[in-house]
Amino acid sequence: MSDSPSIKVTQDGPYLVSGGAVLLRQTIGINADEEAVEWDEGAEVAAPTKYALCRCGHSSNKPFCDGSHQTSGFDGEETASRQPYELQAERMSGPELDLTDAEELCAFARFCDRNGKVWNQVDHTDEEDVAETFVTQVNQCPSGRLRAWKADSDEAIEEDLPQDLCLVEDPGEECSGPIWVRGGIPIEAVDGETYEVRNRVALCRCGASDNKPFCDGTHAKIGFKERD
Repeated sequence: MSDSPSIKVTQDGPYLVSGGAVLLRQTIGINADEEAVEWDEGAEVAAPTKYALCRCGHSSNKPFCDGSHQTSGFDGEETASRQPYELQAERMSGPELDLTDAEELCAFARFCDRNGKVWNQVDHTDEEDVAETFVTQVNQCPSGRLRAWKADSDEAIEEDLPQDLCLVEDPGEECSGPIWVRGGIPIEAVDGETYEVRNRVALCRCGASDNKPFCDGTHAKIGFKERD
């Protein structure tokens, strides 16, 4: 029986992935108004049972590490909060559904923006069509910044996701995005502590996030691309 998938953050180096985690591509699909509307799943990327993913952004063999972090001066210090999600997030209450928002985790995927933005939908979640689009948009957030809940309860509304890693492409911003970690894969920090296991996590792979190891959307600002 094989080990379960796991990720280890290394000192100023790559993410070490073990347990046979599937690696595939996901593209942010946009509509005519350039709004993020759907995830387009692409092909699986061939990878061994254990592999190292670049997190400095300089590898010439992306998404895999080629040792460039050793010569690029990459500072991979982890600066993200170790607090549980619910202590980082603010909660907005609606008639049928609530929304929690941990803004520091934003990966700038923008699914939250359509239909007048999810924050404005909360007050109208007693309307069936609004509630449906609200839940869909919240669960499209790759970083898990946003979560939908049954009103006044601790029952989160989360999709069952496979345990895999997705390399995000963002044609709307003409850049490559984060590593979308799905399905509750544990992520171990350099010091050996395991971050809170969450269903949706976005890891930085451009090397420039101020919230390492998590993505903060900087890839869009710098125009990061996996391939030129």
